[in-house]
Amino acid sequence: MNAAIRQRAAELGFDDCRFTSAGAPASAGQFQHWLAQKNHGEMNWLERNAEKRADPQKVLPGAKSVICLATSYVTPEAGHAACGGKFAAQTHQGEIARYARFTDYHDVLGGRLKILTGFVNELGGAQSRSLWYVDTGPLLERDLAQRAGLGFVGKHTNVISRRLGNWIFLAEILTTLELTADAPEKNHCGNCTRCITACPTNAITAPFQLDARKCISYLTIELKGAIPVELRPAVGNRIFGCDDCLAVCPWNRFAREGRLMQPQARKDLKQPDLLELLQLDDAQFKTKFAGTPVLRTKRRGLLRNVCVALGNVGNISALPALEKAVHDPEPLIAEHARWAIDQITARS
Repeated sequence: MNAAIRQRAAELGFDDCRFTSAGAPASAGQFQHWLAQKNHGEMNWLERNAEKRADPQKVLPGAKSVICLATSYVTPEAGHAACGGKFAAQTHQGEIARYARFTDYHDVLGGRLKILTGFVNELGGAQSRSLWYVDTGPLLERDLAQRAGLGFVGKHTNVISRRLGNWIFLAEILTTLELTADAPEKNHCGNCTRCITACPTNAITAPFQLDARKCISYLTIELKGAIPVELRPAVGNRIFGCDDCLAVCPWNRFAREGRLMQPQARKDLKQPDLLELLQLDDAQFKTKFAGTPVLRTKRRGLLRNVCVALGNVGNISALPALEKAVHDPEPLIAEHARWAIDQITARS
């Protein structure tokens, strides 16, 4: 059955497919400790679903196996070191994390996972039950991916595939079908600490330990309120996510473009103009970012980030747009616009 599922997954465009048991993940205790330390910040759903994440049986009673899948979203420049707020100094160009420069991966992978899940249930017969997830299910998916041999959890806490690098989306199918488990992957980070050194905010507090409250991806996407003032300069020109720890990983020398995501690329999202973004009203924001992960931040979150980016890399030509943003009906945008004006004025 494994071979048939793996072949069908490849036909659907997935770049790797591995299998593991539906037993409790080994990192459940570490996850609970991480939550207790409040390292998850405002991501309260992680706490609400903690019990399920520690036991797949509470997600799908009778589950026996997990099918772990990977899809590459590597782009030609993705193997180079990230330069966050450095390359664009004084240029008014923003930076969006590479995974978000495509049609939303939840949609792209979701349709194919639905087909693959149907195939799995057909193999298992009428009594088979399966659930699929793309990043949204109550599973410790990185632990499962390593146990399935898909890759290993790196010191930056992301999964690294020796075949694909770390520019990958993960997905899972939890099933009552009993499948032969693949051998788990071992860690291959060695003495490398490039990802830890590269983090602009020191959010990777030790190997394999992340304080999400400092992570730029958290600050620009998950955090709903004001970005802490002391962290704003480190955000650079990033307006949605951060790639720095991923970009420096030496395993990316094996990365290759994924078949599934390549046609979904949104070239207009690679270094967008910050001043143009600052002019967007709510309808224009929804139109521009329709079908992309950027919608998650809503207009208020994205323009908050745009103001911070302009405060870091903008010049005096950005002041008129920022002065207009000071009067935005959304207080979050107005406050960050005032901060940006102060930063540019001080530099000038």
